Order: sequence, then structure tokens, then C-alpha cells
Amino acid sequence: MSTIVLLIVTGLGLGALYFLVAAGLSLIWGLMRVLNFAHGAFFTVAAYTGFFAAAALAGTSPWVGWFASLVAGTFVGAVFATLTEIALIRPLYRRPVGQVLVTVGLALATLALVEGAFGADPRQVTVPPWMAATTSMLGAAIPNTRFVVIVLAALVLFGLLFFLRRTRYGLIVRAGVENRDMVSALGIDVQRAFTLVFAIGGAAAGLAGVLAATYYGTIDPGRGTAMLISAFIVVVIGGLGSIAGSALAAVLVGLLQQFLNFYAAAGVGDFAVVLLLAVVLLVRPGGLLGGKSA
Repeated sequence: MSTIVLLIVTGLGLGALYFLVAAGLSLIWGLMRVLNFAHGAFFTVAAYTGFFAAAALAGTSPWVGWFASLVAGTFVGAVFATLTEIALIRPLYRRPVGQVLVTVGLALATLALVEGAFGADPRQVTVPPWMAATTSMLGAAIPNTRFVVIVLAALVLFGLLFFLRRTRYGLIVRAGVENRDMVSALGIDVQRAFTLVFAIGGAAAGLAGVLAATYYGTIDPGRGTAMLISAFIVVVIGGLGSIAGSALAAVLVGLLQQFLNFYAAAGVGDFAVVLLLAVVLLVRPGGLLGGKSA
């Protein structure tokens, strides 16, 4: 029983990380129709920013350093995404192929720069003592970092849903997607709202970068790319543009990976996720909570 509880909580924690990365992807694609392959770069840069922010405050309380890393990583992720939208994406809104090429190029360039500056070896992350400890739950010793990641991801989920459904800018964004010309004719700056969406997506990726460092205990340049691949799978399974769908798919993928990799063999869970993706594409191309078409 304790093993099952541990796998469930760990799977939920992993799914929470997938969701944070996938939420930005889903938001940007669903509302702006931009397939952003540079999302992993936001994750990586934010993770290293958080690492060095915490290191700069090493003489203070561990909680101060951790909160500083969280704020710094989230902020840098948002700024990086905003600059990317303004400088690279905005001129290419009507050129999907150009969007793919420029975001792939940015992702590769960022990875090369990070590896050149900090090396490819993992760096150990320092977390507050409470996070390094465990909590007993039904006989299972659960690392406290899992609870932190799950709670923050849940807050992000509710925050995004509230933004899209209850705020003025959220309504503008949704209306701009349906009929951008009509909204612009009413004197509303849709472009500013779209830039805000990109910033929110980057902030979510930045938060994921710092929380992944907390979850795994290390950072490295390649983790952003690995998380991006899983996030794309989550977005497609959940439904392109559906935040709730991404959350559901992230939980399914995280639990499936944890249980099958433990009870079957290492790698079986990853293979099962790919099979799940293929089944969803064949049976429901729009995803679990997406539209009827891909």
C-alpha cells in the first residue's frame, strides 16, 4: 500500500511539472495559434536564473533563497517570452512555418549558450530543510517537494482558468481569437492582450523550471528539451488550447509513467505514453477535452 501511495503522489508531482510547461504551450497555441518550440528555452533559462538567485542569497535563510529563485525564475521566463513574442513571433503571425523555424532556432541557440556558459554537467540545488525531508502518508515516506509542486501547479491551473473566464483581458483574448478584426474595430488593442498571453505562458514555463530543480534536486541544460517533449504529448492528449485538458492529460501521463516504470520495467511507462498519444490521435484527434478535429 505504501508503494502505491508513493507512486501516486510522485506521479501527481511529475504530472504537475508537465502541466506547468504544457499550460503555456496550450495557452499560446489555443489562443494565438503559435506553435512555440522555444518554450523549453524559457524553462532552462529560468531554472539557471533561479539557481544563481538562490546562490546569491546563500548567506540568508534557505527559504529566502528559495522564494527568491521562484520569483526570479518566473519573472525571467515571462520577460524572455515577451521579448520573443515582440522581436520574433509578432512579424510572423501569418507565417506558421516561419514561426516553427525561428522558435526551433532560438531553442537550439539558447541550449548552446547555456551549455557554453555553465557546462553540460548537472548542478546540485539547495532547498530548505523541510523540502529535503519527507512526510509519512499511509506508511509511505513522501518527499515534501512533491507537495510543493502539486499545490503550486493547482494554483496556476485555477489562476489561468480565472484569467480566461473572469477577467477583462481574458475575455479580450478569447474574443480576439474568434474575430480579431472586429475586436480591433472596437478600439481594443488585441496585440497587447496577445503579448500578455505569451508572457503568462513564459512565466508558467519559468515557474516549472525552478520547481523542476526543486523536484529533481539538480538542474542541467537538457532538461528543458526533455520536458518540452513530454509537454507536447500532454497538450495533444488533453486537447490543443484546453487548459483543463492539459491538466487532466498531465495527471494521466505522470501516473502512467510512474506505475509502469516501477511495476514493469524502466522505459515501459514512456512507451505506454506514446501509445496513449497514438490512441487519442486515432480515436479523438482533438484530444480529451479539445474540439472534434485536430
